[in-house]
Amino acid sequence: MIAPTQNLENEVVEIRPQPRQEIFLSTSADIAIFGGSAGGGKTWSLLLEPLRHIGNKDFGAVIFRRTIPEITKEGALWDEAGNIYPLLSGRQNKNEHFYLFPSGSKISFAHLQYDDSVIEWRGAQIPLIEFDQLETFTSKQFFYMLSRNRSTSGIRPYVRATCNPEPGWLADFMSWWIDEEGYAIPERSGLIRWMVRENDNTYWSSDPNQLQAEHPNSTPKSVTFILSTVYDNQILLQKDPGYLSNLQALSFVDRERLLGDRKRGGNWKIEPAAGKIFNKSWFEIVDATPPIRSFVRRWDLAATKKKIGTEGKKDPDYTSSVKMGIAGDIVYIVDCTNEQIEPARTDTTMLNTAIQDGQKTKVRWEEEPGASGKRDSYHIVSMLKGYDARGISSTGDKITRAKPLAAQALAGNVKLLRGLWNDEFLTQMHGQPDLPHDDIMDAASGAYDDFVGKRTVSAW
Repeated sequence: MIAPTQNLENEVVEIRPQPRQEIFLSTSADIAIFGGSAGGGKTWSLLLEPLRHIGNKDFGAVIFRRTIPEITKEGALWDEAGNIYPLLSGRQNKNEHFYLFPSGSKISFAHLQYDDSVIEWRGAQIPLIEFDQLETFTSKQFFYMLSRNRSTSGIRPYVRATCNPEPGWLADFMSWWIDEEGYAIPERSGLIRWMVRENDNTYWSSDPNQLQAEHPNSTPKSVTFILSTVYDNQILLQKDPGYLSNLQALSFVDRERLLGDRKRGGNWKIEPAAGKIFNKSWFEIVDATPPIRSFVRRWDLAATKKKIGTEGKKDPDYTSSVKMGIAGDIVYIVDCTNEQIEPARTDTTMLNTAIQDGQKTKVRWEEEPGASGKRDSYHIVSMLKGYDARGISSTGDKITRAKPLAAQALAGNVKLLRGLWNDEFLTQMHGQPDLPHDDIMDAASGAYDDFVGKRTVSAW
């Protein structure tokens, strides 16, 4: 598809898709899903699709992301639309997030943050509905919005969506296009299947007439999945050669999902499991480290002592710590502690360890939210007077916080100083998230974040 316009110098501007994008833009399916890995030019294709209809005064399209910030953040949908739509005389409304074209047609951007957000669209008639990152939406949202996919504009109503691989309802919905290993089947990319939806069940067939006969009260819709990978987006690879390296440097699970196989794209079935977040084989054990200017010891603090009787928590969390330093591009973990101890003994342990480490080693711990966390941090800072000691507020789930360190470990950039603690450290790291305790992993990922990550430091 080519969309020409005149600029001020009377030069013709062409908006032309790349070959894989053109397949997506030319499919006749009622529902077309595009992607299967990162960097395939998915969002740009979504923005281009509505332009074929902007001469129709009755046409309207809505492009959904799960939240408004995902629409407006730097370089996202709204910014990308601003690079394209004004070329075709589209006028933007920043407050309500839509573009209006000379014919009167409109392309809107909206969110479905909650399941109940779909109620706001009750009674709507939307000729073209688009979902950016469909895997982030719920099945309820997707199938409800199909009921809003109606048109009085003379344009057959249809749906377009992009996606990255992730286990869940979308992977189940697209299972015909995915092999047993979890990768897309290239030979099925672009092939059309037919489906009907009845009583929350989806029925499929390659023959719409057979499907109609079996479900006379439903109208079959055609569906296709079109595979796209970063290798199909040569313009991106030329403009940003480092993007592929960024994907290759992801943690194992994220790399499998967002990069995956060169021909089959990302993996739809892979999930965090033992050996996939961290793997023993990724850590080299060394007998010495090069000179390191500074260290940090990060603590993951538990609140209760292990109890053997019938009352109380029999297997509480551990109080763990990891001491880390960085030399060049290499992360060195030089010590790890891991004990189930009560709070009073925790104070003594932290103080004695700080004395042994010396004042050149920073002391950090995760500060729990709320007033009690601040009180605990104040107490520890007072106890460690003379040391660089601070509580750190963490955000996000533990697996997400571990990913930056996991990516470095996968690249061979994390080494362990030989010690008696090595086996316990490797066993717990390798076993995540399947093991009952993750305290060492929390301490290790926190230590790495203390060196290189964005964080919020407590007032104390």
